[in-house]
Amino acid sequence: MKDVAFGNVTVGNDRPLTLIGGPCHLETLDHALMIAEVLKEACANAGAQYVFKASYDKANRTSLKGGRGPGIDAGLNILAEVRARTGVPVLTDIHGVEQARVAAEVVDVIQIPAFLCRQTDLLVAAGETGAVVNIKKGQFLAPWDMENVANKVASTGNERILLTERGASFGYNTLVADMRSLPTMAKTGYPVIMDATHSVQQPGGLGGSTGGQREFAPAMARAAVSLGIAGVFIETHEEPSRSLSDGPNMVYLKDMPRLIALLMQIDRIAKADPIRV
Repeated sequence: MKDVAFGNVTVGNDRPLTLIGGPCHLETLDHALMIAEVLKEACANAGAQYVFKASYDKANRTSLKGGRGPGIDAGLNILAEVRARTGVPVLTDIHGVEQARVAAEVVDVIQIPAFLCRQTDLLVAAGETGAVVNIKKGQFLAPWDMENVANKVASTGNERILLTERGASFGYNTLVADMRSLPTMAKTGYPVIMDATHSVQQPGGLGGSTGGQREFAPAMARAAVSLGIAGVFIETHEEPSRSLSDGPNMVYLKDMPRLIALLMQIDRIAKADPIRV
């Protein structure tokens, strides 16, 4: 088993749970700081590790009319401020080879979106930055295919890799999460994360935007953590209906402290004897 250390956290399948959490995409600095501080305090109280996440650009929106965020320059400035003011590590997505090094100069973790997880040039560029690389498993991939994906990043000499499950396509506008994928991906030795919010998406389910079933996100998180994994990825907002992206599957911010505390209770039991296959 590999541990991946950055900032003030060490992420590993045998380590205390890490929460990767924040809004779907950046709005303002004040908004990002507010969410980061709430989650930082909740994680500290529960004994969890915390990484702030938010995207500067949502490049894969359902409709051309969908909001995409502040862009790379303004977005990275916000993320730099969040990191400096809160002291927590930060994560953001990249979508092109040219963005890898620019983003890695600011954030601790660069994330490969699920739709792009087989793009060799993007994976190699991410690995070459030396930053931690979180790879979302494509909705179209089997969990054992992620070993080949991780090997593309590792070919650069960078093994600071996290693998994230976010559900698999199951018919039209539907995803299903197979919990067998978590121990299967853990066979690679890399830390495994469960994306509890994107796994309850209904891609394109509202016609011009993505739907979701946020009521099932906590259940996904609880089920995954019970297996003994490295972390959970949860998007949150104080008013999800007002969020400019992925509102239907985001967890209400007010509910996060209780959920984090519960997940840590489960994590302590699971880590005493994690599942291995």
